[in-house]
Amino acid sequence: MKHTPAAPTPTGLAALEAQLAQDLDFLELPAKPWVPARSHDGVPVRDVVVIGAGMCGLAATAKLVLTGITNVVAYDAAPAGLEGPWVTFARMQTLRSPKTLHGPSLGLPQLTFRAWFTAQWGVEAWRSLDKIPKGQWMDYLVWYRKVLGLPVRNSVRMTGLAAVGDLIAIDIEGAETGRVLTRRLVLATGRSGLGGFAVPDFLSGIDRAYWAHSADDIDFDTLKGKRVAVIGAGASSMDNAATALEAGAGSVDMLIRRKEMPRINKLTGIGSPGVVLGMHHLPDAWKWKFFDYTASTQTPPPRSSTLRVSRHSNARFLLDCGIAAVKEETGTLLVETTQGPLRYDFLIAATGFSNDFSGRPEFAAIAPHIRTWSDGRYRPDMGPARAGMSDAPDLGPAFEFRERVPGSCPMLAHIHCFNDAAMLTHGKVSGDIPAVSAGADRLVRGIAASLFAEVETHFANLIAYDTPELLGDEWVDSTLLLQKEAAL
Repeated sequence: MKHTPAAPTPTGLAALEAQLAQDLDFLELPAKPWVPARSHDGVPVRDVVVIGAGMCGLAATAKLVLTGITNVVAYDAAPAGLEGPWVTFARMQTLRSPKTLHGPSLGLPQLTFRAWFTAQWGVEAWRSLDKIPKGQWMDYLVWYRKVLGLPVRNSVRMTGLAAVGDLIAIDIEGAETGRVLTRRLVLATGRSGLGGFAVPDFLSGIDRAYWAHSADDIDFDTLKGKRVAVIGAGASSMDNAATALEAGAGSVDMLIRRKEMPRINKLTGIGSPGVVLGMHHLPDAWKWKFFDYTASTQTPPPRSSTLRVSRHSNARFLLDCGIAAVKEETGTLLVETTQGPLRYDFLIAATGFSNDFSGRPEFAAIAPHIRTWSDGRYRPDMGPARAGMSDAPDLGPAFEFRERVPGSCPMLAHIHCFNDAAMLTHGKVSGDIPAVSAGADRLVRGIAASLFAEVETHFANLIAYDTPELLGDEWVDSTLLLQKEAAL
């Protein structure tokens, strides 16, 4: 991996920011605020609240503001600079996405990572850059938020939801505590979507002193000299295994259920604007077919992440190694596998996330009412049922939830699922770098249309508008002259 020069050029970044400001001015962005102000019992109402200020949350917030929906706020539970996975549980060294992808730039060239990078380190450094270091991607997102002046509030967690008439009440705690009223709510909650860690049944009841999920805050220094197992063959499996090895683990075994390592990233092979713009318009059977196939073939870990593990002589790749049971035994874990019993001091489950939002107390008011694909959208003739897909929410065209029973929870139509859980309905536009701008555009177009559909105030404003363009001195009424001529 090639590194960038140590010292960036602040003057170059200042010039970029000036160019971005001029571009926005030329495009008349942000648009003039147009959503009528509203209050409830004397309390101001937000037009949109975004939960999450990672990449997707920032892109959604930026697009809202640029569209003239400015009475918005984004809340993130993490401290500033630690939003999203990039410098927390993402343990890769670089992004796997190509450096040239536009990411959350929303169609503005000066807002791309490439523009930010070259402004500071130059064109030659850009040419020599292979993959984007993950910490540098976080630095770019911090700049993105700053240069656009986005209204983000950190260290604030949403703890509950409730309907107040046609509004949504959000309970928050942390750096700000209380209740916020909003017309629309966007859940930009990342990989965990609406649920949380996917944990295999065989780990139920096992003391957490002996195992962790790959997205946990793991103290890898405590694994020095220990026998470690990592479940899975995906990117997070490799990154966690490599981090354990680099921290001095005595040994690391990759326990891989498959008989062969996945080697081909199928969706990358068909990546195109057609996929981004067309996937969500496909019939449901075709959506299911695409994502069932890619789930069955599985996305391979990056080559660099795999080599990062295999360069260690104390690492083993155990294929065709399914796990039947895990038991605590004399201060260790006895893991029963299809390759026989294995003993470890610690286990890392790189088993992904689930859409089981029933386990999240902040979603308790809406979870029973959310319609999923298993509520009739999936049909057996589409192919085999797959839990991670059947549990996905059945969303509307602007990522809005739908009710399982019509009329049971009307506020769902005003809550938008802009996170990884939206993939089956909308394609990969609300979780990954390549198409996040397209996803934000789709989301905000829908929110803007729904806000304008509250037409009474807009029509009243139409009637009340009385600023003349003509002052009355631009013409002479010749009607009397015409009448005189007709009388002759």
